Amino acid sequence: MFTDIKQRVSQCYTPTPTTDSKSLSSPHLPTVFNEKKSSLQLPMRITRNSTSSQSSLASSSAPSTPRPQRLPSYISSVSGSLDVQWLDQSHLKPGENASLLSYTKTIDMYRENVRKTKSAEIQCDFALFLVQAAKQLPCSDHLVESEKLLKQNAVRGHVPSQYYLANMYAAGLLHPKPPNFEKAFPLFLQAAKHHHPDAAYRTAKCYEDGLGTRRDKSKAVQFYRKAATLNHPGAMYRLGLAELHGDLGVSRNLRNGHKWLKRSAEAATPQYPHALHELAVLHERGADSIILRDHEYAVTLYTEAAAEMAYAPSAFRLGELYEFGRLGRPIDPAKSIQFYMIAADQDHPEACFALTAWYLVGIPNLLEQSDEQAYIWALHAAEQGLAKAEYAVGYFNEVGIGISKDVTAAMDWYAKAAAQGEKRAMQRLQQEGKPHENKGLVRKLTFWKK
Repeated sequence: MFTDIKQRVSQCYTPTPTTDSKSLSSPHLPTVFNEKKSSLQLPMRITRNSTSSQSSLASSSAPSTPRPQRLPSYISSVSGSLDVQWLDQSHLKPGENASLLSYTKTIDMYRENVRKTKSAEIQCDFALFLVQAAKQLPCSDHLVESEKLLKQNAVRGHVPSQYYLANMYAAGLLHPKPPNFEKAFPLFLQAAKHHHPDAAYRTAKCYEDGLGTRRDKSKAVQFYRKAATLNHPGAMYRLGLAELHGDLGVSRNLRNGHKWLKRSAEAATPQYPHALHELAVLHERGADSIILRDHEYAVTLYTEAAAEMAYAPSAFRLGELYEFGRLGRPIDPAKSIQFYMIAADQDHPEACFALTAWYLVGIPNLLEQSDEQAYIWALHAAEQGLAKAEYAVGYFNEVGIGISKDVTAAMDWYAKAAAQGEKRAMQRLQQEGKPHENKGLVRKLTFWKK
């Protein structure tokens, strides 16, 4: 009953698996791999104005202000949405928010039951229920009551309570509001010593990053290994990176690094899909005659990460493969757009910008050409600091593509892009006042993908 609540509270503080400049691909990278076929279903037709939820990239109700068109519900459910329900109480009224009266009634009944039992498990479950209730009743004292219950259990040695209380401190849910690792770390450590896998992983992260304790690479490796023996995918992934790159004081060993990544990929979850992607990158490129190139295996890994875990970097890579026909994939605009959408729906800047190019040209019987959507997706990518998108938004403003001409805004965007070394933006700033050399609308994908 409370599985989802526990998962959500355990994710209150979920550190991104550590990566650095040596990482093989994206800045967001965390199992042994299950060779399952992807369940991703691709629509036969994607149109902009259709009222059917299964054939439109847009919501059936038009937004009050322009925004990028998102995936329809039947696609996002396949792509591994992480938006799960906390509670499944039949007496709670349907709708976006359960009624406050129902929550209050449930809490009173639950509290009375807790008073009648000395079960640490029930008390811990109630404490987590109070955390959820505090989101619905922000002016309540439920977080204070939750902390009190978890503290009592933690002192008595209840390991889950130690872990969840540490998580709440690390997430800044309790007073003082900022993350409090001075309180969180000892609790993570205490739970880790009692073989709690997530606590062992968080303890390792604290040692690696110096959160609530001094930095200690050897201790970090010790607790990563402890978590890995408990099959924690994030810990196995981090050990894999350490072996691949020779960091955390570990000697570089490609073979061992590959083994850790594969183990992590086999245990992958939506919270820790990173090893699937990193393993795919390794097999796409090969490494030192130790890790063989295997494009089919790489694509299978990318597909599992994208279609089953909704992992944006993998979805973006698949969008590229099907757009340009790489790694043995056929050129397939429908699949390309579909995977770009999965990534863009999670604000992946490169994927957002890839959709700009697709909307500029349109695809007959598949994607309706739209200057407005092209501009909106470019703006979305530019707002995340993607230099080529900043240049494109400047160009759109200057020429008037998908938005009214605004030379001042254009120059501002060119300046932002130029500050990141975008040469085309630098050239345009030097030519300020002169007509743009690209007359009319340039509808070549390669121009915008530079």
